[in-house]
Amino acid sequence: MLQCFYGLVYLSAVLAFATLSGAEAECPLKLNPQRVVVRYGGSVAVNCKTSVVHKGMGWEASEGAVPMTKNQSLITWKVSELTQWDMSVQCFINPVDGAQCLVNLTVTVYKSPDSVSISTVNGTMKEGQQYELQCDVHDVAPVQNLTVKWYKNQTLLHQTNFSDTDKTPVNKTVTLLIRPDRADIGAQYWCEAELDLGAEGPQPLLTSSSEPLNVEVYYKPRHSRSTETIIKDVKVMLNCTVKSNPAPDYTWSSDDLKEKISSSVLKSSELSPGNYTCNATNILGSDSKVFILKSKEKTTFWAIVLVGVVVAVALIFAYLIFKCKFSKNSLI
Repeated sequence: MLQCFYGLVYLSAVLAFATLSGAEAECPLKLNPQRVVVRYGGSVAVNCKTSVVHKGMGWEASEGAVPMTKNQSLITWKVSELTQWDMSVQCFINPVDGAQCLVNLTVTVYKSPDSVSISTVNGTMKEGQQYELQCDVHDVAPVQNLTVKWYKNQTLLHQTNFSDTDKTPVNKTVTLLIRPDRADIGAQYWCEAELDLGAEGPQPLLTSSSEPLNVEVYYKPRHSRSTETIIKDVKVMLNCTVKSNPAPDYTWSSDDLKEKISSSVLKSSELSPGNYTCNATNILGSDSKVFILKSKEKTTFWAIVLVGVVVAVALIFAYLIFKCKFSKNSLI
């Protein structure tokens, strides 16, 4: 018995809701535009029109309400300086035949952020380690229409949207994890706050960007190869120069070196053949490279004799060919 009672109550509620929904859908009012997006402190105007005879129509609004009037078919809700964030606005009508009905106007009030800034959380960056960048967006509304985008130079890295329902301005902080390497030196990271307020909102979309953050990455020296063979010559150098940040100090070691050398380059012509090890060092580490210095191969006596024999054989062979041709011509 009790279940039947609850069932009847539920059915009555559904029928009542359907009746109200139908009444609202058939309310003889038309708004133009049906949705407005307004900058905080800006102006707005919306027309409400009917084509039926009525006992009165007007605007109910938390700001700029229009009293009920009986002799007009079009009335305008107008505010010259909108200063409320959570707006409730409805146009209503009292038809001659039927109950009062109303149509809600969707009003979105927005504000661009006062500032967008970027900073590093962990300080000085070292190659291969993970760091956190922080983007701060100050005093923006509505946050559910906000997207914060991260860029490296002109490449989009990541973006963040928000599901908050706050209509008043808020501050938002978004972070990005990066793992920089030496290739990132000179790269610029920056973040952008974008407000997408739909087709009724400003076009192009409202954007506010941070100043670029120039990345400085510290990394240790690293040679492209660990050994190099050099043939001793006046013009040839033992070049140990390598990139690192901060710049490295150089030291050389060899059985043939009698003094301490801090230069990154040695003249091969001033050195004896042998192995020379260069060590490049900075605060993050070091890397070494071995130069194998060899002398030019000298031409030996037997090599000269062999060349002479080859030349002599070639001359004799040419002479014989010439003599044979001369003999044939004489016989003819």
